[in-house]
Amino acid sequence: MVAQNTTAVELSRFPVADLELAVETHNPDGRPALLFSHGFGQTRGAWYGAAAALAKEGCRCVTFDCRGHGQSDRVADGAYRMEQFADDLIRLSKAQPEPPILVGASMGGLIGMLVAGEVRPSPFRALVLVDITPRWEPAGVERILGFMKAHPEGFADYAEAADKIAGYLPQRRERKTEEQLRPLLRQGTDGRLRWHWDPALLAGVVNDSERYQPRLLAATSKIDVPVLLLSGARSDVVSSDTVNEFLLRVPHARHVEIAQATHMVAGDANDAFTREVTRFVQDLTRCGPAESKANLQVH
Repeated sequence: MVAQNTTAVELSRFPVADLELAVETHNPDGRPALLFSHGFGQTRGAWYGAAAALAKEGCRCVTFDCRGHGQSDRVADGAYRMEQFADDLIRLSKAQPEPPILVGASMGGLIGMLVAGEVRPSPFRALVLVDITPRWEPAGVERILGFMKAHPEGFADYAEAADKIAGYLPQRRERKTEEQLRPLLRQGTDGRLRWHWDPALLAGVVNDSERYQPRLLAATSKIDVPVLLLSGARSDVVSSDTVNEFLLRVPHARHVEIAQATHMVAGDANDAFTREVTRFVQDLTRCGPAESKANLQVH
C-alpha cells in the first residue's frame, strides 16, 4: 500500500447476466484491489468513508449497488435468488485487475462466504466479514426486517424519513441530512418517498434465507483464503456463540470486536472499522500470496 495524495472516482454500469449494476471505483490504478459488498437494504454509499480512506492509502476500492438496490437495475420478474447475487459477485471479482479482497457486510458477507467456500479457484484474495456469521441470531434479523417492512406507504418528506431512521438508530449522534437521504429514497408518482430497494426482495432472498443456512455452513468450512471477522460489540445479529462456531469452522480466521458498534459496524464506528481493515490489508501486502494464510492465523 502506497499513500496517494489524490484519488480519482469512476462511475460505471457493469453488465451481469440479466441487468446492470451501478459501480463506483475509487483510485482505479491502485492496488491491492478491494471489492465492497453491502448489506440487505443498503447501497454502495454505506462504504463511502472507508473506501475513500483506503483509496488514499493506495488501494483500488470498488463499491457497487447489489441488484434490486440503489441505482442498480431490478429483476424484471421480481424473483431474487441467492445464486444471482453470488454470480454478480463472481463477475465483478473477475473483472478486477487482480483477485480482490472482498469486504462484505451482512448479506454481502453471506454471499462472500458462499462464493469463497464453493468456487475454486477462489475469486478472492482474502475475505473481510462485517458482523455476519453463517448462523445468525433470529431476533436481530427480525428487528432489521421489521424496520424495512414498517413504512410501505413511504414518507411525506426527507424530514419524516430522518425521524424514523433516528428512532431506529439511536446510537448515531448525527441526524441524516436530505443530501445523505437522496440516494436512499425514490419519489413515486404519488409524491411519497420510498426506500431505494425493490420490495420484491423481501419475498425472495429474505424468505429463503433459512433454506440456505446448511449450504452456508458447509461452504464456510471450506474457505481457504485469509479471513478477518469484524463484529460489533453491541450487535444483536451475531453473538459470542455464532462467532465461536465460525472460528471453529475457519480456524485461520482473525476476529476483532469493535467497541460501541452495533450490526451497522462501518456506520457506527467507521474510523475503527477502517483502521482494522487497513491493518489486515497491510499484513496481506507484506506477506506474499502463498504465505499470507499461514501468517494471518491470529485470533
